[in-house]
Amino acid sequence: MRQRSIPSVGPLAVTFVSLTLAAYFIFSAIQGDYGILRRAAYQAEADELQQKLSTVQRSISQLENKTLRLSDHYLDLDLLDQQARDVLGFIRPDEIVIQ
Repeated sequence: MRQRSIPSVGPLAVTFVSLTLAAYFIFSAIQGDYGILRRAAYQAEADELQQKLSTVQRSISQLENKTLRLSDHYLDLDLLDQQARDVLGFIRPDEIVIQ
């Protein structure tokens, strides 16, 4: 009569634990806090914020230019006339207002 040998559980357990750890680290590399998908989201947000920054910088430069043109050292009469018309509602004597 032959005796059957019982397969040892040790190598099977090591294989199972190794596969489980590998699956966890792969999942973390893709979905985790520092994973690939999170990095893509951060990059998209950074691109959007960069566009907003450039828009704000353009707006600031336009306002600085307008401020310079209305300052005491440099007076742009066309801009002053435009501002007086827009803000105060002034018109020239030779103009006709149609409402």
